[in-house]
Amino acid sequence: MPGDPLGYRAKFGVVTPSVNTVVQPEYDAMRPYGVTNHVARIHIPEKPIDGDSGFQELVRAIDGALDDAVERVLSCAPDYVLMGVSIEAVYQGGVSAARAIEKRLAEKFGPLTLIHAADALPAALAALGVDGGEVSLVTPYMPDADGHLRGFVEELGYDYRRAIHLRAPTPLQISHIPEADVRTALTDLARDRPRAIIQFGANLSMARLADEAERWLGLPVIAVNTATYWHALRRAGLPDRREGFGSLLLHH
Repeated sequence: MPGDPLGYRAKFGVVTPSVNTVVQPEYDAMRPYGVTNHVARIHIPEKPIDGDSGFQELVRAIDGALDDAVERVLSCAPDYVLMGVSIEAVYQGGVSAARAIEKRLAEKFGPLTLIHAADALPAALAALGVDGGEVSLVTPYMPDADGHLRGFVEELGYDYRRAIHLRAPTPLQISHIPEADVRTALTDLARDRPRAIIQFGANLSMARLADEAERWLGLPVIAVNTATYWHALRRAGLPDRREGFGSLLLHH
């Protein structure tokens, strides 16, 4: 039987929160010919994030609706399932939490290859030659997230220099953070000369800005959506390079 006429190289299923307006267009912009992206929405409420308890509530809402979204996207028989959300595994315990999510989904739906930030970010750092030392973060979160992010970075074997949190008051408003604010944060973080800067928050548009920032800051800047999509392409055995999304997709 003939294969998919558009996704003849790979079909990527993508699950991302219902409020996220950035993952789908950024993934589509990075998509090479012969690869297709198919999005299912993780339904979450649009409500204020009130401190650490509010963030924990948001993470629980994402986790509670994740399985239904995965079930929907699996109906198109994707080769890989991409998690277009960067905070769930990190906020619940890092790499071990990501493995628990993989195990839960596999037990429920059968074997599947899940691509997520907890694997993509360390793979991206290694590809860029960042084999240790200090990394800094820019995020759209409230400062309450800092301890969770520090734990994730240190679990990967890196030193946590510092983070700038851009304090989006709701999940939807992450996408409304002005680019000028992100540029200012990146410039500030670069003054410490960390080995790399990582951006968290899949609803914060930074795929193209990271490309520019690497040139004017002179150090690796890893956008989480770029790292996740790059990792999916390489796991699929696809060597395609894409200009405009930083050195990760251009050289690795």
